[in-house]
Amino acid sequence: MTEPLPAGLAPWAWQKAAHLLVPPPAAPGRTPDLAHLLEAIGAAHADGLAPHGYAPRDLAPLGLALLGHLPTEGDDEQLRLAADALRAEIAGATVTYVVNRNLNVSNHCVKHCSFCAFRRDAGDQGAYWLSEAELEARAAEAQQLGATELCVQGGLNPAATINGSQLAYAERLLEILQRAAPGIHLHAFSPQELLYFAQEDGLELDVVLKRLRAVGLASIPGTAAEVLSEPVRRILCPEKLSARAWVAVMLQVHRCGLAATSTLMAGHIESPADLVAHLLTLVALQCHAWQNQQAGFSEFVLLPFVGAAAPAALRSRVSRDQPERAAMLRLTAQARILLGPWFRNHQPSWVKLTLAGATEALRWGCNDLGGTLMEEHITTMAGATGGTFQSPQALEAAARSLGRPVRRRTTLYGVGP
Repeated sequence: MTEPLPAGLAPWAWQKAAHLLVPPPAAPGRTPDLAHLLEAIGAAHADGLAPHGYAPRDLAPLGLALLGHLPTEGDDEQLRLAADALRAEIAGATVTYVVNRNLNVSNHCVKHCSFCAFRRDAGDQGAYWLSEAELEARAAEAQQLGATELCVQGGLNPAATINGSQLAYAERLLEILQRAAPGIHLHAFSPQELLYFAQEDGLELDVVLKRLRAVGLASIPGTAAEVLSEPVRRILCPEKLSARAWVAVMLQVHRCGLAATSTLMAGHIESPADLVAHLLTLVALQCHAWQNQQAGFSEFVLLPFVGAAAPAALRSRVSRDQPERAAMLRLTAQARILLGPWFRNHQPSWVKLTLAGATEALRWGCNDLGGTLMEEHITTMAGATGGTFQSPQALEAAARSLGRPVRRRTTLYGVGP
């Protein structure tokens, strides 16, 4: 069945999204050994950088061979070395990080994702909604502590309106934060949140983006992507926007002049084919953005699934409370290799992997340690053990423990203060 155009999305973006979204590939035939596979992927990326090179979906058979490869003794180290060399070539030796604060405004939400331990209905035990005074205080404190960014996300709160308008509340939120922390970079609102504002207010997404930019929105977190494969989304998040809708929102975000991050939530029920579809869809979006002189994605962030407090049905199916570090490091390297020259910056999640795990990920293709966060609720409520705050000193010490130089950055990877 053909999915109808969702309200709020531009027809051009919806049609383009269908073209860019890479489907999960079928099982490959004979798989070359790892060395030949890495060589073939590198050659394909080199061709892809040429004008009118390849369509990213052409890489799907090689991608599936890479992610479906059963490692033999020595393969993981060969994979790590290849990813680390590619990181050095594309991003250099310097490890970066940003001083920022997470603001998860409310966990009231109308959706019921099967993996989420964060959402609550209003009045439930553990439900919260930060007041304007609390938001002002936290923003001002963050800036006093040296933060250059506020990362603002939350549930889809049906009561978060002003005169019945979701968008008016979102505008008010950004105005409050800018007043409390003048000049701070507002990295806010996932594609799901943006489309929710548009649909609830009966507006076109382009109008939502224009109005939010006017009150300080500076970039978009690329969350709500989970895995961009419909068979997986039907189980993980059937009420959430579809993979095609996520791609369409991101196309409009990029066209309006906003950069965004990109993410992948892995380590649950996905298959290698689902992962390939997700990663190559990100490549397709990045190719399209660069071909049209748009900023596109600033970074890729792997988000390992944490299931300790996840809803029971998914938790029993995954049967793992914390990420399997070895598997996530392998995927870190595979993502660096498959995303190739299209993604300079790769970031692990110290909240999910712990700082020790994130430090190790710097040897598997990552060049960035993310942010200080100062607070974090979504993953912590899921049972993560990595903590909610890292000082600049701790992040810098982690980089230096590997003999790597380190520097503070801005949200979009400029040189930080």
